[in-house]
Amino acid sequence: ILDTKDLKINQVLINGKEAKFTVGERHSFKGSPLEITLPSALSKNQEVVVEVSYETSPKSSALQWLTPEQTSGKKHPFLFSQCQAIHCRAILPCQDTPSVKITYYAEVSVPKDLVALMSAVRDGDESDPADATRKIYKFSQKVPIPCYLVALVVGALESRKIGPRTLVWSEKEQVEKSAYEFSETEAMLKIAEDLGGPYVWGQYDLLVLPPSFPYGGMENPCLTFVTPTLLAGDRSLSNVIAHEISHSWTGNLVTNKTWDHFWLNEGHTVYLERHICGRLFGEKFRHFHALGGWGELQNSIKTFGDTNPFTKLVVDLKDIDPDVAYSLVPYEKGFALLFYLEQLLGGPEIFLGFLKAYVQNFSYKSVATDEWKGFLYSYFKDKVNLLDTVDWNAWLHSPGMPPVKPKYDMTLTNACIALSQRWIKASEGDLNSFCSADLKEMSSHQLVEFLAQLLLKMVAPLHSVQVGRGYSFGSKNGHR
Repeated sequence: ILDTKDLKINQVLINGKEAKFTVGERHSFKGSPLEITLPSALSKNQEVVVEVSYETSPKSSALQWLTPEQTSGKKHPFLFSQCQAIHCRAILPCQDTPSVKITYYAEVSVPKDLVALMSAVRDGDESDPADATRKIYKFSQKVPIPCYLVALVVGALESRKIGPRTLVWSEKEQVEKSAYEFSETEAMLKIAEDLGGPYVWGQYDLLVLPPSFPYGGMENPCLTFVTPTLLAGDRSLSNVIAHEISHSWTGNLVTNKTWDHFWLNEGHTVYLERHICGRLFGEKFRHFHALGGWGELQNSIKTFGDTNPFTKLVVDLKDIDPDVAYSLVPYEKGFALLFYLEQLLGGPEIFLGFLKAYVQNFSYKSVATDEWKGFLYSYFKDKVNLLDTVDWNAWLHSPGMPPVKPKYDMTLTNACIALSQRWIKASEGDLNSFCSADLKEMSSHQLVEFLAQLLLKMVAPLHSVQVGRGYSFGSKNGHR
C-alpha cells in the first residue's frame, strides 16, 4: 500500500510482469491509497522490483509551476517542489511518513536550455537519446532520507563555487549577489561538524529560488532551498543558512518519527543554529537571538490562544493535516526547553556533549519524544535528581507558554531598549542630539530590535520621521 495524491496510475509491473492494483477512495488531505497485489509465487527473501507508470496532476500540491513572467529572467518557466510535510505523495507513489527512510536514484529529462537539480548528489548529465532538444540529469542519494526530503527543481540556473563542497545556484540575475551573501557557508559547516559530528551528505549546495518561494529555507539534503529575500547585501540574514545547515544533523540525519514530534526536528535545529551564530558572532549574540525567539513564541501563542492544543510541544495530529498545525511553536518552545536544560545541567559545553551523542545514537533513524527523553536520562544518569525537577508534563503536553523562562544575557537587548527610551523621552529640542554614531556598535539585528521597541511604545510621528532622517534609514549609504 503506497500513498498517492492526484496521481493518475497507468500501469504496475512486478519483476517485469503486469500486476493488479487498485486506487482507493480519496481522503480530504491524505490522498488515495495505491494497493498493489503481489504475486503469490514469491519466495521468502526474494527481491521484488515494483514499477509504477503514472502521471502527476497540474494541481499537484507538491509542485509549483512558474511562468516565465514569475521568474527573474522572464524567458523560461521554472519548477520547484515542496514535499514537507506530506506532499511527496503528490509527486510519486511512496510511504509518505518520516518514520520510513529511503535512498533514491533519479534521471530527469528537461529542455536543454534548463538545468535540473535534486536533493541528492549530482551524478552527471547527457543528451537525451530519445529527443535531441532535451538533456538528462542524473542524481544519487545514498543516505536514507524520509520522503518529505525528496526535492526537484528545473530552471534556467547558473552556479558559483563558494566553498570546497558548496555551489550556490540561482538564475543568472541573482547568482553573483548570492555567492557574496552566502560566502560564510563553509565556516558554518565546519562549526556544525564540530557540534554535531561528521557531515555525511557529501555536497552542500544552496539554491536561491524565485521570489514566490513561500519559506525562508527548506533543508533538502545536498541542496538547501532559500528565498531571495535573504539577499540583504550585508550577510545579515545568514542565520537562516545556519538553521538549514543544522538540519543536516537534526531533522535529516535524526528525524521526527511522526509530525506529532516535529519539535525534535526544529527545536534542536534552532538550538544548533544559535550555537553556530554564537561561535561566529559571540555568546551575547546567541542570547540576543534566543531572547528574540522567546518574544516570537509569545506572539505565536497569543495568536493561537494559550489553550489551543497546537501550542503544545507534542501535538496530536490524528486526522489533522500537519500543514494546519504549522507554526513557530515547535521551533521556539522546543528551543526554550533545550536552552532551559542547558542551564539546568551545567552549561552549553555539557549540553552540546549530549546533543552530539543524541545525533550519533539516532543517526539514520526516526525518533519520538519518549525515546529522546529516555536517552537524555541515560546520558545524564548522574543528574537524574535535576532532571526530575523538570515539569515534563507542562513542557511537553500542556498548551501555552513554557512553565519556566530561561535566563538570558540582556547586554545587546538593553542597548536597543536604552536608545529607544532616549527617543521616546526626547523633547523637540533634544532631537539634534541624535546622530549616526548612536548606531555604530549595533548589528542589523539590533537595529531591527531598536525599531521594534519604538513601534511598541508608539513614538510620536515627528520622532519617527526624525529617526528615519537622522539615521539615514532607507539610504544606500546608511544602515540597512
